[in-house]
Amino acid sequence: MLFLDEAAEFGPRSLEALRTPLEDGEVRLARRDGVVRYPARCQLLLAANPCPCAPPDERDCICAPSARRRYLGRLSGPLLDRVDVQVAMRPLKDLGQVDVQPEGTATVRERVLRARAAARSRWSGTGWTTNAEVPGPVLRRRFRLPRAATEPIEAALHRGVLTARGADRTLRLAWTLADLAGRDWPVIDDVSAAMGLRHRSTA
Repeated sequence: MLFLDEAAEFGPRSLEALRTPLEDGEVRLARRDGVVRYPARCQLLLAANPCPCAPPDERDCICAPSARRRYLGRLSGPLLDRVDVQVAMRPLKDLGQVDVQPEGTATVRERVLRARAAARSRWSGTGWTTNAEVPGPVLRRRFRLPRAATEPIEAALHRGVLTARGADRTLRLAWTLADLAGRDWPVIDDVSAAMGLRHRSTA
């Protein structure tokens, strides 16, 4: 797990350097005598305030719109395209208004273990153990979903709001949501939920 708190405070060069490790799972250092590769597969977690002044409630922000755009603009589109789940958190004072009983850790753990076991079984013999490792072409061909299920992805690609990389990552996330729900294959609800999770839905 690599956790970067206040991610928008990091320099652009440091953030952009994460792109290749996130894509390939390794760090490559090129020198005169050759290239050295180090394993770097990790789960990346970024946390960022919506603006420089970082008020307890975003509605109390005093930053100019240009300052807000410049601040979050440090997290580039290509970098965020490699982040599967993007969630905007509610202000603390709003949490008391959410009438939802949270699940216990043990319950969530059991569901995650079942989902991981389902993924391992599906990919056994391929060299992959999790959905995140599976190449996009495999998901689009060998494990191609019905057109009715992938309609949200195709529509987003047509509108230009989803990249080809984003489409593959959406498919991987949809498979994970299906595994968590105990389904053998993702349905359109899983695909739609995966797309929502990739676009800063509010939690």
